[in-house]
Amino acid sequence: MTNFAHPTRKPSFSPFRLDGRSLAWQVVAVALGTLFLALSSYIEVPMVPVPVTMQTFAVTLVGALYGWRFGALTIAAWLVEAAAGFPVLAGGAAGMQHFVGPTGGYLFSFPVVGALVGWLAERGWNGNRVMLAFAAMLLGNLLCLVLGTAWLAVIIGAGKAITFGFLPFIVGGLLKSALGAATLKLFSGTKAAGAS
Repeated sequence: MTNFAHPTRKPSFSPFRLDGRSLAWQVVAVALGTLFLALSSYIEVPMVPVPVTMQTFAVTLVGALYGWRFGALTIAAWLVEAAAGFPVLAGGAAGMQHFVGPTGGYLFSFPVVGALVGWLAERGWNGNRVMLAFAAMLLGNLLCLVLGTAWLAVIIGAGKAITFGFLPFIVGGLLKSALGAATLKLFSGTKAAGAS
């Protein structure tokens, strides 16, 4: 007989379980997450007007591993660091000008992307189901591209925005989504091994 009890139980996939940790642990996790995001920014291929980086890989992974609340909070904290002048954006960039320039839409999309991927991961789109994890990562990358390109279109026009801000990033988005799903699979395997 199928058991339909507990339809609102907590999600089973939350590797770091930040909701149940002490405040000190949560603060350390957020700080480490912002460091990971900053390091991902230094892996870049310079392009104009938007560089290719590993930021979306890190953003989607933080969302999936931290859950939607702490994922979005960590990503927002990283963006606050950037706005305050810390060299945590692509190539060590910093400052408010990046939030109003061509990269602004992508930057503002990041907390939303992290929250979306985290929300999906908490509902089973995670390393326990690698194809769903890939789909979650892909949706996150697509959302980033759509929001970033929409902002870029305001600055340089829709045609150029699609040509320079969307199309060149499709293959990278697919590859980063696959890498993100594989990383989540690794975490789910580690979690299962630790539980046995």
